[in-house]
Amino acid sequence: MNSPLTTSPGDVAAIVHGDHSDPFSILGMHVVTVDGREAVAVRVFAPEARDVTVVDLTSPSTFYSLTRTDPKGFYEALLRFPQPFRYSLQVTDYRGNTWTTRDPYSFLPVLGEIDLHLHAEGNHWRAYEKLGSHPMSIDGVDGVHFAVWAPNAVRASVVGDFNQWDGRRHAMRVHPGFGVWEIFIPGVDEGEVYKYEVKTTEGDLRLKADPYAFRTELRPATASVTHRLGNHEWGDAEWIEVRQQVNPLEQPICIYEVHLGSWKRIPEDGNRPLTYRELAHQLADYVAWIGFTHVELLPIMEHPHDPSWGYQVTGYYAPTSRYGAPDDFAYFVDHLHQRGIGVIVDWVPAHFPKDDSGLRWFDGTALYEHLDPRQAEHPDWGTLIFNYGRPEVHNFLLANALFWCEQYHIDGLRVDAVASMLYLDYSRDPGGWLPNCHGGRENLEAVEFLQHLNHVVHDLHPGVLMIAEESTSWSGVSRPTHIGGLGFTLKWNMGWMNDFLRYLGKDPIHRRFHHHLITFSLVYAFTENFVLPLSHDEVVHEKRSLLDKMPGGAWQRFANLRLALGYMYGHPGKKLLFMGGEFGQWREWDEQRSLDWHLTREEPHLKMMRFVRDLNHLYREEAGLHEVDFSWNGFEWIDFQDTDASLISFLRRGKDPEDVLVFACNFTPVPRVGYRLGVPLPGFYREMLNSDSEVYGGSNMGNRGGVWAESIPWHAYEHSIPLLFPPLAVVVFKRVAGQQE
Repeated sequence: MNSPLTTSPGDVAAIVHGDHSDPFSILGMHVVTVDGREAVAVRVFAPEARDVTVVDLTSPSTFYSLTRTDPKGFYEALLRFPQPFRYSLQVTDYRGNTWTTRDPYSFLPVLGEIDLHLHAEGNHWRAYEKLGSHPMSIDGVDGVHFAVWAPNAVRASVVGDFNQWDGRRHAMRVHPGFGVWEIFIPGVDEGEVYKYEVKTTEGDLRLKADPYAFRTELRPATASVTHRLGNHEWGDAEWIEVRQQVNPLEQPICIYEVHLGSWKRIPEDGNRPLTYRELAHQLADYVAWIGFTHVELLPIMEHPHDPSWGYQVTGYYAPTSRYGAPDDFAYFVDHLHQRGIGVIVDWVPAHFPKDDSGLRWFDGTALYEHLDPRQAEHPDWGTLIFNYGRPEVHNFLLANALFWCEQYHIDGLRVDAVASMLYLDYSRDPGGWLPNCHGGRENLEAVEFLQHLNHVVHDLHPGVLMIAEESTSWSGVSRPTHIGGLGFTLKWNMGWMNDFLRYLGKDPIHRRFHHHLITFSLVYAFTENFVLPLSHDEVVHEKRSLLDKMPGGAWQRFANLRLALGYMYGHPGKKLLFMGGEFGQWREWDEQRSLDWHLTREEPHLKMMRFVRDLNHLYREEAGLHEVDFSWNGFEWIDFQDTDASLISFLRRGKDPEDVLVFACNFTPVPRVGYRLGVPLPGFYREMLNSDSEVYGGSNMGNRGGVWAESIPWHAYEHSIPLLFPPLAVVVFKRVAGQQE
């Protein structure tokens, strides 16, 4: 039976206007004391309802009608029972529609003290399992649990189609001292569109996408979408097991860098890009045939702006919906693994865009970013810089890295723009930056974050590659954290790339004056674990394609490109080549267009592909080209001083010192006949690869399959081989053990 009501007018007004900071203290079922006796009060806010009835689930035939106490939709009943009971709500709207639902304010908190404490101190490595939206069943009721960090908000609500985007309807419970809000909403399904409505201390309403959302709408829409993790049944257990057991520094790593949206398109279907599932098969077939060990994807995290190529992320936990659903992306990774191909993704913890639906000013304060303008904004990109010193932000990024490794089995993260993270004065004018506590320019909080990140990832996921795109001389980027390094597995060698491309852009007649550009990298080649990148950044914005960078006519350009790649594969370090370079695309890369695959029907481009294929397979099969990449034990100059002829030669070795490969590079179009190179051992040196071979489009000059070493001292060795040095070519020889002349 109904009795006098128990809610103050102020609380009712706060609920119906969406101003109450603790709606769980009002709404739902509560034990109250009336006239000295305990009773149960039930309060519901249902602005769409004409009538609301409580159904006693312990006795389903028992109903209690609630009284509307505010015309905006506040209902209440006082029931003369001493103890709460399980109940549902029967609601009838003004159109006569009736439905039954469980009251979201009848459920206890899902988040525990341990989760909240770990998140607050920055050590909840799997925070994504608690924050965000999670379809689940509680007390036999299906629904979705939502949780968001917004410590300075006055009120946080979940809004979506399921509540007519009314932020008053599902206001959340806050955990004081932690700033985390949560609510379980019964009846919400997987695939529902939602956002958080955050009310600031100034009274503004901010409509925000979920920072931890696992799925998003397709741009230009910006809402999050509920999604259940773990739907995909993985079949790559063998791949993961092998990855955990090998030392990646001793393995062949030749990476094919790919932008999924422009690798291949379908003109017959509106020029659309391939889906994740289409890419899984077509890209895997191609990469397996041409011999790369890994693909590296430009960021596939959700981003609103196509021309950003994915480097301005709004959905850190969501594979972009451009190419399909999250389970489709899982299928893509799984299929590549089953074809023996690793998957690396570019990851952007350095900055985020200013989109209103994203992280910017999330709860009305500088939450994920810095408040001080000398730290807050990246001057080059117009984006905001993460506040690495805030534990919850540190946690957001750390958990995100682990998320991609654990939920999508990613084999490596290439961390973008590391230099901009390390230096407080990066791209800033004097006086426009804030020194650290010691007066220096190093971002100590970013350094601590990167060290912690790499330590945790390597500890939990042996074999996963952490790769730094770092363009400065910061010491120890790929050295262990326990000796003061940043802890990355590998570092991009930007210095090599710049010198290398500058040298190759010179007309061969002038290369003699720039010989140092092709040799200087060996001065520092073993100070870090380097990747040699020829990346997307070098073939856009009027920098021209790799083939178009080469001097001379068409024949010389193809010859120069083959020579360049052959030298790159002989140089110590792992390899990376951006898509299109492997067949010599003439045009610069455009993210809105497919690669020019029609060129591969033309003989020069088809032969270029054949060369890259043979180069990849040679690299993978010969231990001397990858087993000892990061010490002088795997490399030895034969001659780097013949500047007049623009020739260099060197040895590569694996762990077996007698397993010797000789690289001879001629950077001029002048053939050299009878050119003598010193070699360390006697025997027959088989010609393993010759970029001037006719099958690759060359002039077909060579050494008839190989040469015998002669007992003629040369280049500080006791033996030497006389060579025919083809023009603009690299020739690779291998000593054949056991053969006698």
